[in-house]
Amino acid sequence: MFKILFLLLPALLITASSNAAPRADFFVSPKGDDAWHGSIAQPNRSHSDGPFLTIKRALEAVRLFRSEHSDLKRPVTVLIRGGFYALQRPLKFTAADSGTAESPTIFAAYSKEIPLISGGVRIEDWKVGADGRWDASLPAVRNGTWNFSQLWVNGERRRRPRLPEHGYYTVASAATSSSLSEGKGFDQFGYHPGDMNPRWTNLNHVEILGFQIWTAARFRIASIDDTTHTVRFMGHTASTAGYSGLPVGNRYLIENVKQALSQQGQWYLDNASGELSYLPFANEKLGETMAVAPRLSHLILIEGDPEKGEFVSHIIFRGLHFGYTNWTVPKDGQASPQSDVNLPAAITAVGALYCSFEKCTISHTGAWAVEWGEGCKNNLLNSCSITDMGAGGVKIGEPVIRDNDSLVASANTVENCLIADGGRVQPAGTGIWVGQSYGNKIVHNTICNLYYSGISAGWTWGYGKSLATHNLFRDNLIEKIGQGMLSDMGGIYMLGISPGSEVMHNMIRNVRSLTYGGWGLYFDEGSSDVLAENNVIYDTKSGGFLQHYGENNRVINNIIALNQEAQLIRGLAEDHLSFTLEHNIVYYSQGALLGYNWSGDNFHLDHNLYWNSSGKPITFEKGMTLAQWQRKKGQDLHSIIADPLFENPQKGDFRLQPGSPAKDIGFIPINMNGFGCSLPKAEVEKALNAPPAFPDTEDQR
Repeated sequence: MFKILFLLLPALLITASSNAAPRADFFVSPKGDDAWHGSIAQPNRSHSDGPFLTIKRALEAVRLFRSEHSDLKRPVTVLIRGGFYALQRPLKFTAADSGTAESPTIFAAYSKEIPLISGGVRIEDWKVGADGRWDASLPAVRNGTWNFSQLWVNGERRRRPRLPEHGYYTVASAATSSSLSEGKGFDQFGYHPGDMNPRWTNLNHVEILGFQIWTAARFRIASIDDTTHTVRFMGHTASTAGYSGLPVGNRYLIENVKQALSQQGQWYLDNASGELSYLPFANEKLGETMAVAPRLSHLILIEGDPEKGEFVSHIIFRGLHFGYTNWTVPKDGQASPQSDVNLPAAITAVGALYCSFEKCTISHTGAWAVEWGEGCKNNLLNSCSITDMGAGGVKIGEPVIRDNDSLVASANTVENCLIADGGRVQPAGTGIWVGQSYGNKIVHNTICNLYYSGISAGWTWGYGKSLATHNLFRDNLIEKIGQGMLSDMGGIYMLGISPGSEVMHNMIRNVRSLTYGGWGLYFDEGSSDVLAENNVIYDTKSGGFLQHYGENNRVINNIIALNQEAQLIRGLAEDHLSFTLEHNIVYYSQGALLGYNWSGDNFHLDHNLYWNSSGKPITFEKGMTLAQWQRKKGQDLHSIIADPLFENPQKGDFRLQPGSPAKDIGFIPINMNGFGCSLPKAEVEKALNAPPAFPDTEDQR
């Protein structure tokens, strides 16, 4: 996208300048000067006045303007002209920058122009070697004030050299701890002879990405013992629990090995010398290629202080492009228990009220894209394109429970957004993560091309206190999830007691785990009091619906179809009603109808339609027929076995033909339109089919 951006910028500027200039209070332009007044869109003829050069200067001007006009009843607008704005520091907004409902502060793109607010800098002083390699000397890297582990060329993410060149290495002997310190996790494992070399250049900057179960830990190498074939990390895994381990056979990759720099599109940064090397593709020419290296981990910081009752309110960002943020693995590594929620976001807010990002593009991030954190309420992401994330897309709330409601994130909305092509560095990042936060609306989004869950909501394991209540997940399209990289995930993943939360009219498809746990709708530990209605869930590896354990969930009027291993899955049997499944169509051609544990009778199934299109008999628990299931378990007393007469289920067309017996179970036809965002189809397809970040898991050494 950004490659196209810079090809189009001159034309966009010419087009806009031929029209009447839009009106605003202040303007920013690459042709501006911070010493000017900023009140006109382009320099005057004498070049004595014109727009500001930097957005920071415009922010200062707005702050002064508001202090002099405290009773404004209209918006205060800053228009930013097309161009590349390399920030020296993140743009910080405090309570002093707040607008009001009548007078919001608007930072918007100038008509038909594309301003790119960048956390990176362009690398321009390349020298071409005899072998065609491009080299650039970066003094700030050499003196230790700058480091980066990501690079983009013409708007495309490029990779550091990685071993093995194809597939994965596997752990030869299980991870252990050299210190045996309680709670510190593991810091070493055994490798197969020949897979590592203690003589690698800058060994302590070589990284290991170890794939666990639903997470992946990244560490810098502390040492390699080629006699015992043991590698020790700087840092430890998240814990000594099994999910945090690296047992025999687990996959891992080695990144940033200078000796492995050999393929076009690869690059290597020598931290000791400050030399950046890049192997260009044949069509990349100096003077026609834009390489960007990130410096900042944040672009926008909205910094209220909820504990003091100081909030930042009514600031609108419209039509802006944000990109190129940094994240480097710290010395002690990156090891998260789930979703990598501890990583930073390019746009980060604390204490934000009624702030919004509308029709913005957020791309090329080092870690997460957006975070609405402590005390953020009634904020909006609308019609935004969020792609190419190092980790996940949008975080709402925190992992901790706040007793003071003013500190709790709530009532935020993510609507009509594309959130795709994530987990490029840390694969466990989710599309949207909702922590201890209530009353949020996640509606009409397309969430796709991720290596872990599409939406994750809740952060309480078991039946303890949870603030993740009354959240709405509606009209979302969630697809291409997991891709066989990790395990134990869901298209929509719920966690903890969630009264008032609703999962309504979503389409979830193409969920693939590495081993177990590629589920469509996943009610994990303690998920309770959730309504799931009018969803279409199909083509998953492990099952359309799973409840590990929980209470009083209702799964009503859904289509659950063509899942590989099972369709409906139940985990633990408990002493309360686990769930009610009624008025659903369950259609399959392989695997089982019911998976795992259907012991006891603390669940309720009725008025469902079941059909196995393979022609094999439909059986329930322990091979029971429907009649036996009804007589012995008292379940599905009004359910039927019949072909629902879908139009073309193999191609995902689940419209009902005339005469469908689904009416006999009280099934209400689901509208097959209205899933996902309305952003341009080409943009969605590009993100859905972006190149993979990791090798195919079938290609393993």
